[in-house]
Amino acid sequence: MTNVTMTINGRSVSGTVEGRTLLSSFIREQAGLTGTHVGCDTAQCGACTLHVNGESVKSCNMFALEADGAEVTTIEGMANDDGSLSTIQQAFQDHHGLQCGFCTPGMVMTAAALLKENPTPTEEEVRGYLSGNLCRCTGYHNIVKAIMAASGQDVSRIAAE
Repeated sequence: MTNVTMTINGRSVSGTVEGRTLLSSFIREQAGLTGTHVGCDTAQCGACTLHVNGESVKSCNMFALEADGAEVTTIEGMANDDGSLSTIQQAFQDHHGLQCGFCTPGMVMTAAALLKENPTPTEEEVRGYLSGNLCRCTGYHNIVKAIMAASGQDVSRIAAE
C-alpha cells in the first residue's frame, strides 16, 4: 500500500492505494466523485475521460500512483465557480447532446480538451477527436452540434446524419 495525494477539482485528496489501483477507482471510491464513469475498463469507450495536469486521459488506463502530485479535473470540476453549467455543459443541454447520460462526462471532458487545443474546430475535426469515445444512444450528431456551439460556431448548417 502506498500513500498518494493529488489535487482534484482544486481540493487536495489523499489516500492509500495498491500499486494496481486505477485512477478511475481512486476518483470514484476514495475521492467519492462518481461522475467519472467506467464503461469498458480497457480505455476504449472514453466514459472515464478526465484531465491530469491539463491533458485528457482515460482514467481506467492510468494508475492512481501515476497521478500522485498531479492536478486532476473531473466532470464535477467543470461547472462554473457559481455552480452553473460551463459553456460546454450548457451546449450539451441546449443541443440535446446526451440521452442516457452514461458517456456524457467523458464526452464533455474530451470536448473541453479539443476546444482548448482547437477553439474553432470543423465538424470533421470534432468527429475525429471524438473517435475515442463511444455513445450508444445519440449517434453523435447532437454531441457534435453541442461542441460546435460551445466553440461559438453556427450549428444550423450541420446536417442530420
